Amino acid sequence: MSQELHDQINAELKAFHDNPAEFMNRRPVKEEVPPGAPGCGAAPVFDQAALERHDYVEARDLLRKQTADSGELDERARALFLDNDRADRLTDTYSYVGLQSMESNGLMNARLPEQPWSDDYWALYLGVLGKRYATGSGFPSSTDWKVNFDFIQRNPAAAVLAGGDQNAINRLSPSEKYDILVGDRQFSLTKQMWEEGRVYYERSGQVEMWMGICHGWAAAAYMLDRPVNAVTVLAADGQTRLTFYPSDIKALASLLWAKVSPRAKFIGGRCNDKNPQTDPRTGRILAQHCFDTNPGTWHLAMVNQIGVSQRSMVMDATYDYEVWNQPVLAYSCSYFNPASGAAVNSLAEATVRRAQFSNDKFAAYRGPQTDSIVGISMEVEYIVETAPSQHSPDGPHRDRVTKVRYLYDLELDFSGKIIGGEWYQNAHPDFLWTPAKGARALPPWEARNTVRPEDWQEGRPVPEMWRQVAAITSEYSKTPMAAITERLIQLSGR
Repeated sequence: MSQELHDQINAELKAFHDNPAEFMNRRPVKEEVPPGAPGCGAAPVFDQAALERHDYVEARDLLRKQTADSGELDERARALFLDNDRADRLTDTYSYVGLQSMESNGLMNARLPEQPWSDDYWALYLGVLGKRYATGSGFPSSTDWKVNFDFIQRNPAAAVLAGGDQNAINRLSPSEKYDILVGDRQFSLTKQMWEEGRVYYERSGQVEMWMGICHGWAAAAYMLDRPVNAVTVLAADGQTRLTFYPSDIKALASLLWAKVSPRAKFIGGRCNDKNPQTDPRTGRILAQHCFDTNPGTWHLAMVNQIGVSQRSMVMDATYDYEVWNQPVLAYSCSYFNPASGAAVNSLAEATVRRAQFSNDKFAAYRGPQTDSIVGISMEVEYIVETAPSQHSPDGPHRDRVTKVRYLYDLELDFSGKIIGGEWYQNAHPDFLWTPAKGARALPPWEARNTVRPEDWQEGRPVPEMWRQVAAITSEYSKTPMAAITERLIQLSGR
């Protein structure tokens, strides 16, 4: 542990012990990795007044519904954690349950060998994949959905295509390029993109800025390979050449996984109470359904998924402009002694027997089987959104990474097994989820039929049968074909 981190932890622990209720309501400090990384300066999706009203709570709850697996839990597998808050329901591998074995096997820190990629969250108020993001396209990017929609109506993609200006064609939106690629003269996918916002606009006169497809991006970012290079392909008319930049391909992938993603493995509570009741002495949230992911579950999930399984998962980063679904990249743990409130360098120094923990702020909430308590400071790196661009090639250097540190303690039973814990700040990861390893997002027709991405031959238009299926899939599933999306990713990797 560096001296700087040691001092930071000590300062935060002193603040916690001096006034736990005040500290519990502090927001963890987030940092860019490295500072000034590409894509910084994303516009907040909630203004300060909306943050103070906690409007993000209802928005986050809707995203839970879009990702949660409603499958039944095997009653024989019950553990000390709540049924919706067990790490073994989430992780690919569940091998480590005690801190000593984690430390002995080098799992105090871990980083994925392959970094998930950043992408836009493709906001509804901008037309989702109908957004003409390229510089020079004239797209207004207004916060008013109607202004953006009217611009597209005055400058339809069909007219741009008929004009024959290759640069203008290349600046069309991802969905417009896709429609031209498959020969869909009705521009079905693009129409569906704008319909997404119309529903909300006609109902309330506005489309909330937070609404988008971040849940699709967060999964696609590690379930599919990174689109690397721009790809130029032949459209269905056999003449028009379309350039799909990495951002265009990422957009198609994000939409595919947003609309037809396989059911996710999901853990964490569900609370749509904007101001849940708290303990006035400690600031701890009292309602169990609002306590969200237990620190023990969080720690077990991070170690077994990122450290052991070496595959990402999606965390809810909560409470600010990020749109909650963020793929995890890395973690690093340090110890502190929860009784003394001091950073320490070993598990032995950090361990306090429950019977000797006389100044335990959370004594009333400890699990009955708790034998000892250990303090943990975990730094987490995760991927966040970037603005789309026509940059090529794409690579990790164009991603945007954020680091945040969480303080919590872990409850251990007499054998050293992690059985629970307490957060030291209420702004902590809310829920965790991931599709199963090897899962594919397949629209209904593709799920029933064998379609290989390789059947679309390089240098040729997409197969005739695919064009018919693509139009139907766009109209009814509101998504691109998986085979086309995956083939573009393959071609972009060359």
